This record gives sequence, structure tokens and C-alpha cells, in this order.
Amino acid sequence: MSAAVLARFLKPSRERAQPVDTAIELIESEEIGIVGVGEATVPLIQAFNRVAGIPERDFLVATQGSFKVGIEFRDWGRLGNVHFHGFGDYGDVIEGVSPHHHWLKLRQLGDPTPLAEYSVPTVMSRLSRFAPPSPDAASEASHFKHAYHFDAGLYARYLRVHAQQRGVVRREGKVVDVHVDGESGMIEGVTLEGGLRVDADFFIDASGFRGLLIEQALKTGYEDWSHWLPCNRAVAVPCESADDLSPFTRSTARTAGWQWRIPLQHRIGNGYVYANSFIKDDDARDTLLGNLDGRALADPRLLAFTAGRRRKFWNRNCLAVGLAGGFMEPLESTSILLIQTAIARLIDMFPDRDFDPVMIEEYNRLGVAEYERIRDFLILHYSATARSDAPLWDYCRTMSLPDSLKHKIEVFKSCGKVVAYNEESFLEPSWVAIFVGQGIVPKRYDPIIDSIDEERLKRGMQQRRMAVLRAVEAMPRHREFIARHCAAPRPA
Repeated sequence: MSAAVLARFLKPSRERAQPVDTAIELIESEEIGIVGVGEATVPLIQAFNRVAGIPERDFLVATQGSFKVGIEFRDWGRLGNVHFHGFGDYGDVIEGVSPHHHWLKLRQLGDPTPLAEYSVPTVMSRLSRFAPPSPDAASEASHFKHAYHFDAGLYARYLRVHAQQRGVVRREGKVVDVHVDGESGMIEGVTLEGGLRVDADFFIDASGFRGLLIEQALKTGYEDWSHWLPCNRAVAVPCESADDLSPFTRSTARTAGWQWRIPLQHRIGNGYVYANSFIKDDDARDTLLGNLDGRALADPRLLAFTAGRRRKFWNRNCLAVGLAGGFMEPLESTSILLIQTAIARLIDMFPDRDFDPVMIEEYNRLGVAEYERIRDFLILHYSATARSDAPLWDYCRTMSLPDSLKHKIEVFKSCGKVVAYNEESFLEPSWVAIFVGQGIVPKRYDPIIDSIDEERLKRGMQQRRMAVLRAVEAMPRHREFIARHCAAPRPA
């Protein structure tokens, strides 16, 4: 991803013998596998592909991709609870007030309609429908965005070719040594297996959890968040496709963590994220295999991680991107999001050879704020639970929270307002979806809406709900839309 976007902006020459302002080399080894479970995304992936010059149809065909309009959560707030975080709002503001306040008033008046009925992506998921958002801003079908599910390995191969076509030189090989200048602390180059040395001015570390450059060479340090996010293992396996191709990711809370389900055109991606202090690896594997839609297509793969981040994402002349920079479990599909935003900030603050420390400090400040906001959003899913059926949920329900999240919860409980900090990846509708979905309902609504006649409010909200349903029912089924517009060939 980094190479593809840098090639778009720096325009390297394909001929290294020619004098160029910038040359980009991608060093990777076929012998080193990728984590490859980041198959679900958030809508920012559309912007990334657009900037990189990747057409949506080509991308979906090449990656066996499907569409995603949100995440369904099962058994999180309590056993039997199902709620949805859709990529959209609950309609336009009414008299300057967010629509969930109007829903709160109707609820106090005895209306049992769930808030989710006003969400276009939630209804789309329930009916398994999909069409792109309407360009007509007045249409209810414009009140959502979409992302994708795709095969991460196929996407990596697609991006490799895409980058090479734009001048990136790919070098096959393993890095066996990193050369750091003893005086400046800058990385001068890396040596590959076989003895070839590659020197450069600037290095992007995309080596995953090991942090080959950012940590092993530069000793940057890591901030551990496992006391808030205790899951530290995942076991993943693909399985055969189900009959229906749902346009959403599913997250089902289990005894010691949660299970993901990601439907692609050719298979379903599955995984169990768990805390190994609450369940043995073999038991987690058996739980996953016992809850698949179809036959497993491979042996389950075990991943180990520690939730948290590097103390610096950018250290001297090295920038850590992706898992090399930090990791938070894929509960809200943020792994690829954090790659994209890291690259976007790099383009915004691209260095010269002086590597001004003021600019690097600002890059890191923004990155830390983004990670902390996402961290708080994920913690909310765990802490806002009434479950007491297993030790993990007892721990999460009673654990101490970051002050930033504690304040956010208190304000929402009090008056239904969502506190917005800088560098928020998830805006008001997303927080409302999790708050309300997991049983945190404000004590009161915004009193300004008492100026609206109650009967008029009831009629208006009912009309909105019916308009949402009509808009969704007019859409084709998700599988039909893919068959018409972006069907991928079946793999051998």
C-alpha cells in the first residue's frame, strides 16, 4: 500500500540507470507470509484506491471482493443481543438536533421502534441488499457509505503489480542486517540474504509485529494496552461459502473473546480473537471450527499479538506502517484504516533529507491521538456489557477505563451528546450505535426538540422510517449486484 501511493505522488523512474529525483524500492520475501486476515475495511478504503488510481470493479474482481455496509454484533451487550454499527447516520438533523435525540423522545412517549430502523445500512444488512449510495442528497439511499471485504493476499499481489507498473522496483529477499549510523542514529541501509546491501535516505518499516527496523534496529519502544484490551491471540481459518452473501461483517462474542465472519465471493474468512489467559489455544481452535458456516478450507493459523502502539511511529528516518507501528484487534476493521492514515500523513508531511524533528514530532502526535481514539472505541465494546457468564466479561465489565473514555460515557449517559476529540476515526453515529446497541441509553434528550409538536414529530419519524425501508427494498440483493457488476472468476 505504501509503495503504490508513494509511486502516485513521487513518480519514480522505471529505469534505475536514469537520473531521477526519487527512487522507490520494495523489499519483500515470498518466504515470509503476510498476516492476511485484514479482509474487512471501513469506507476510507474507497479514497485510498481512488488516490492510487485503482478502479473499484478491477479491484473487486482481482480480490474476490464483496461490499460491506457495517458490522453486526451478536451477544456483546448480553447473551441474545444483536445490534448493528452501520456506515451511515440515522438521517438528517431535525431543527439542528441529531436524530437520535428525537428517537429518545419518542421512546419516552412509548414508541418501541428500535433506533436501527432509521439506519439505511442496518436495514440493507437485514434484507441482504446492496446498491451504491444515491447521488441524490435528498434520498434516504444517500445516507450511508460502503467499504469492502476482500482477500488480503490477492490485494497485496494486485498492489505489487500496480506499484511496479508505476516505477517501483521490487526486490525479492530477506533483510538480515540493518546498518545504523553510530553518530546520527539514522538508518543507512539494509543487507539482504546473499550479501546485497541496499542503501536509502528514508525507510518504511512494514515488517509486521517484529518491527525489524523501528524496534529491532532503532529500539523505539512499545506502549502496552493489554490491560484494557486483553485479547492477545487469534486463530483464523477460511471456510466454504454460504448460500447468502451478506453485505456486512459479523462479530459474535464468545466466552473468551469474539469470532469474526467475513464473506467473500469465493469463501468466508473466519477467526476467533481471544485472551489466552481465559482459554487454551486448542479450545479456541475447537470453538472456531465448531462455529463455521461450511467446511474448513485450510488448517487454522495461530497469531499472537499485544494490543498497543510504538512510542514513536516515525523515528529518525524510519516510519513504521501497519503492524510494525502498532496493533489493535480487528473488531472495527481498523488495521487497514491505520495503514491508510499513516500513509496519508506521510504524504502531507513528506520530509527532505534534513528530517526536521519538529515535523516528525507533529506526525507522531497526530498518530498517537488517532490510536487512542480508536482504542477507546474498542474498549467501549468490552466495558459496556452486562455479561457475567465468563471470567473475561467479568474482567471487562469492571476494569478501570481511560479518562478520555470515562468522560465520553458520562456525557452520553447524562444528555445524549457524543464528545468529539481531535483525530476521531469514528464520528457521532458510530458511537451512538455502540452506546445504544449495548444498552447505554441517555437519561434525557435534547430539550430543544420539545418545541416540535409531538404529533408532527411522530409523523415525521414514521415517514423517515418508511422512506428508509422503501429505498432499501428497491435495491437488488447483494449477490445479484455482484453478479451483474463485479463477479470474479472462481478460483481453481
